[in-house]
Amino acid sequence: MMAFADILKQAQTYEKDMTRFLRDMVRIPSESCEEKDVILRIQQEMETVGFDEVKIDPMGNLIGRIGQGSHLIAMDAHIDTVGVGNLANWTFDPYEGYEDDTTIGGRGTSDQEGGLAAMVYAGKIIKDLKLEGDYTLLITATVQEEDCDGLCWQYIIEKDQIKPEFVVITEPTACRIYRGHRGRMEIKVTTQGVSCHGSAPERGDNAIFKMAPILKEVEALNHALHHDPFLGKGTMTVSEIFSTSPSRCAVADSCSISIDRRLTHGETHELALEQIRNLPAVKQADAKVEMYTYERPSYTGLVYPTDAYFPTWVIPEDHVICQSLVDAYQQLFNSPPVIDKWTFSTNGVSIMGRYGIPCIGFGPGREEEAHAPNEKTYKDELVKACAMYAAIPSVYLKHLEKGEQIT
Repeated sequence: MMAFADILKQAQTYEKDMTRFLRDMVRIPSESCEEKDVILRIQQEMETVGFDEVKIDPMGNLIGRIGQGSHLIAMDAHIDTVGVGNLANWTFDPYEGYEDDTTIGGRGTSDQEGGLAAMVYAGKIIKDLKLEGDYTLLITATVQEEDCDGLCWQYIIEKDQIKPEFVVITEPTACRIYRGHRGRMEIKVTTQGVSCHGSAPERGDNAIFKMAPILKEVEALNHALHHDPFLGKGTMTVSEIFSTSPSRCAVADSCSISIDRRLTHGETHELALEQIRNLPAVKQADAKVEMYTYERPSYTGLVYPTDAYFPTWVIPEDHVICQSLVDAYQQLFNSPPVIDKWTFSTNGVSIMGRYGIPCIGFGPGREEEAHAPNEKTYKDELVKACAMYAAIPSVYLKHLEKGEQIT
């Protein structure tokens, strides 16, 4: 019989090991497509704590395995980070980081190498306490999420042919249980013009002026998008603007904007594109509306192109996966968990959004720390997450024994 008190005690014992490991990862810069060195460091830690198998796939994702039972379960953490931005906004070195009695600072501590540290030591607890059962647990350290969320799992599912029964996403949730989030897409709108000398602009057709009314209509459309009771409202904002011209003394002959479109439940990429194409100013300018694609090579050199579309996903609160985590949380901590959603996007856009494999979120760290200066995470949350990850597979099997099914 699983002793939840023993799991929590063991997780507390490994707090210093998780802290050491997390600080090692932080010291290795690992922006998207530059993750090789941190992947090798994680591989070393997995092998040291006794994973049954550790391998790197052709994209560069690291997959550690524990057990060989019939139920395939995965837990995922992307290990790439965003850059550090303006160093003047940091009060400490973002790669050296810091540690005090309660927190660990540095780029990636919350988003989301802290989740990876907790997962690896959860694997050790499963070994220590002999919690293996009729399941195979995969701990995945995935790449390029910050650049193109979900691409890593498109590759894992389509090319590695790995299809778990469910996946725990360990992005920061402040140790709450998250059961979905909005999707997103990246849209490009382009107007065309005719250049001429800037001293006589009436001879040309200025593409930037054509874009001006489109910008106002996009801003207005944002306020009219669909609202979902759980995930909230769809949103859109213009994130970039570009133009071309023969010189600074000429009329612009093209202008493009990038739109960050967040999709709530019930919205699709086809709907989002048509909403923009139907704007009067877009029709008047005969503007081109299209989805961006992503084709940047991984650190291994592999290119795996995809549309910049990241579908919405959500599972119901009474889903067996959600209830398994609720059960594990209550058994470990003797209190009910908070069930909520992310504001940002995760690899779940592919796992659940594209392929229908159920996802659930639970991670150390706070969402508001993501991409921010002075990023930090919390030692007590590392411990709680570690204990949860060690308990979840066995609790899930108990729910299956009761006849609950994944739907």
